Amino acid sequence: MERAIVHMDLDAFFVSCEQLINSELKGIPLIIGGGDRGVVASCSYEARYFGVRSAMPMKMALSLCPQAKVVRGDMELYSKLSHQVTEVIEERAPVMEKASIDEFYLDVSGIDRFFGAYKWTNELASAVIKETGLPISFSLSVNKTVSKIATGEGKPNGNLQIPGDMVRPFLNPLSIRKIPMLGEVTFSLLSRIGIRNIKTLSEMPQEILQQMIGKNGLDLWKKANGIDSTPVQPYRDRKSVSSENTFSQDTIDLFKIRSILIGMVEKLAFQLRNEQWLTSVVTVKIRYANFDTQTKQCRVAYTSADHTLIRIVLELFDKLYDRRMRIRLVGVQFGGLVHGTYQIDLFEDTMEMMSLYQTMDRIKKRFGSDAVGRCVGTTLKSKVK
Repeated sequence: MERAIVHMDLDAFFVSCEQLINSELKGIPLIIGGGDRGVVASCSYEARYFGVRSAMPMKMALSLCPQAKVVRGDMELYSKLSHQVTEVIEERAPVMEKASIDEFYLDVSGIDRFFGAYKWTNELASAVIKETGLPISFSLSVNKTVSKIATGEGKPNGNLQIPGDMVRPFLNPLSIRKIPMLGEVTFSLLSRIGIRNIKTLSEMPQEILQQMIGKNGLDLWKKANGIDSTPVQPYRDRKSVSSENTFSQDTIDLFKIRSILIGMVEKLAFQLRNEQWLTSVVTVKIRYANFDTQTKQCRVAYTSADHTLIRIVLELFDKLYDRRMRIRLVGVQFGGLVHGTYQIDLFEDTMEMMSLYQTMDRIKKRFGSDAVGRCVGTTLKSKVK
């Protein structure tokens, strides 16, 4: 039986959220982002017409489209609406994977016997639009790679169906830039030897690609040929990463405890970014000397930024620690994870802050997570599980 994999993507999600609460923003060039030194988090299709793109410096974006309306981002609003969309899809879909704050994969294989996969998916998309007010595009094909590429080609408000016998004709003329996870370095390398469309890439010998690109060469060749056996991973909101520290001696030294919490957050946030996760639920745990254990939790806007999570964790700790009693253990957990690449708060941080995070992450990847960090967070090592 041929697989039936759906990719659903909310159209210009941040922009659509702002337009939902303010109809005057519809039909105009709109940029979501921070101040003059910040970057573009998202932009409307009207702004994209002028060359504005996500992650572009705000100054450059406004020079391309000076008439654009700039709105500061509201991740709390976007997270809330993302959860609403998730609930609508999860309630109806047999298997759903939440790939990011605005993307979903569904496995509807075998549903043809009942309603027809395309018809069923079209009805689901209509339900999302009706119940949340947000526009959504989708594509149906035989695997994740093809369905994701097709959604990109069909947006906005596009619904495509690419059956198995049409995969190669569909992919062949497209630019290799359309292949998911193909970065600028790989694109430049392939372009220099004349490989610019997917058809040419698909015809390259696998061995040569592996020599040029390394272990990812075979994966890239498979995607170019429309081959992808990756399963749709069922969405589980409880997936988490956590860290705990048990003191050798019970303590009431709040400076020491705060330092340890900061160190935990730094390592966990790096883990999130390294594995391309965003967290939406933060939990702090305390175990007192008498073994009484308490936790405090809050829902946050999707993030993986150290400084944002440090502030939230310390605030939770201050609310949780309400006894003058020695502490035996402290812990931090980040839950409600979804895949995402928004490594820092695009709405508040400058280009300098983005560069600092990227540099620190490169150092940690090369020399280990303890190689660099805040001085206040380096008093003790914590165990990440």
